[in-house]
Amino acid sequence: MTESVIQLRCDCNQYPWGRVGKHSLAARLAANIPGGGFKLDEDTNYAEMWMGTYPELPSYVLKTGENLQDVLNANKEKLIGKKVLDKFGSDLPFLPKILSIQKALPLQIHPNKELSEKLHKEDPEKYSDPNHKPEIAVALSDFEAFCGFKPKTDIQGLLELEPLQQFNPDKSRWSDNTLREVCRSMLTASEDTVASTLKKLGDTSRGTLGEQAYILDLIPRLINQYGASDNGNLVALILMNFLTFKPGESIWIPADGIHAYLSGDIVECMARSNNVINTGFCPAADRDNVDMFCGALTFQQHDAKKPLLPRVESEKSSSGKTQALKPPMSEFNMLVTELKTGESDQIKAVEGPSVAFMTSGKGKMKAEGKEHDISAGYIYYIGCGVEVSYESSSDDFALYRAYAE
Repeated sequence: MTESVIQLRCDCNQYPWGRVGKHSLAARLAANIPGGGFKLDEDTNYAEMWMGTYPELPSYVLKTGENLQDVLNANKEKLIGKKVLDKFGSDLPFLPKILSIQKALPLQIHPNKELSEKLHKEDPEKYSDPNHKPEIAVALSDFEAFCGFKPKTDIQGLLELEPLQQFNPDKSRWSDNTLREVCRSMLTASEDTVASTLKKLGDTSRGTLGEQAYILDLIPRLINQYGASDNGNLVALILMNFLTFKPGESIWIPADGIHAYLSGDIVECMARSNNVINTGFCPAADRDNVDMFCGALTFQQHDAKKPLLPRVESEKSSSGKTQALKPPMSEFNMLVTELKTGESDQIKAVEGPSVAFMTSGKGKMKAEGKEHDISAGYIYYIGCGVEVSYESSSDDFALYRAYAE
């Protein structure tokens, strides 16, 4: 009989923006999976540890080596539950990850469902599913990101500076379509234009830039990462909010929300998709169509404030030591349990599938009359309708659990 609580083996991908060797939290956690077979190489960039059933980097049952998706397909109602099966089918509707970021990810958006369906039909090898990819990010360390667009008045003020006047549409009334065209002109500018613009902008006095003088600090960082001619430099620095987050803070990125994570370790969770449109912070050969990118842009954020996703009290927690993150989407919520030595919490049954993973600390998890060791890097699939309890044996117990119901 298949158990409802299944320990998993997961792996890391190796994108160039990932942190190197043991500096990558994603790699350290993967290496901590007991008997998982992951060998950490000190010279390799480790970017993301994936936990779930997406075929590009699937999870496996630690004990048997079976692909988790095969186990779910054979035990659908027990492990997924009828409610989620009826809504999403037997594929997990969410994909949790640990990201370790050394330098900027590509400047990107994730196409919405309508565009994803179109792109998947036209080019299924590049766009591997027909789904959208709204996501959340939870900071595990200090975290930096470019997210959303600045207030229009801030952008207009920058475009009046001499180095940037070439991108100023000189229109008396600004709209989102005006901003779309500014973005397009920056993404299509020649390499020489981008480089010379950055050089001139870097020579601007801090007083002239006022509250946006941080741009002068970021210019050499970005040039060092991707060169002076990368078009993403202009879009990120001039048009987008630069935001910093402390450990524990969470953000929500909607479908079609422009973003580029810059540095830090995070928990990320998204709707089941791997579709992305990139136009900067990557080699020219890896960039997608600028017209498609600009046409898909949405303008939901024109605010310099951080788009925080608040933690709320979870009705599933008996002690109040587990909180919930509830993004405005149906594919998943996330529980966050943080305990000190000797503390515990009982979690009511989730009426759907979930993936629980430890980012720090150690303790015990009890479910269906069995006790399981849990420690940093341990990952468990928990089936539908299972009550669990946690008890910590360290002061830094932190467990995340993505679920659908």
